Amino acid sequence: MAPKPPTDDELNTLIRARLAVLGIDLDQLPPGTVADPDTGAPGRDSALASLRSFMRTTVLPLAAYRFAADPALAQQVAPPLLYPSITTAWNKS
Repeated sequence: MAPKPPTDDELNTLIRARLAVLGIDLDQLPPGTVADPDTGAPGRDSALASLRSFMRTTVLPLAAYRFAADPALAQQVAPPLLYPSITTAWNKS
């Protein structure tokens, strides 16, 4: 059974929690969807809508991605080496 996509309220909770960890408080933005005319800051609702859209179109599909079982792709799964020339020299001995 495929997992159900998160609701707007669940995404709002996730977004606010992640931003709070970084020290960002969305309550500092003006309420509603209209940008502040003096500072140009977006409205709180429009900022949350934009972040929800980002989460749905970018983060969730990336999290659902799985590597193919093809052994030819196994070398692409390994993370890149910091100093490949040194590792190559070690492996030749």
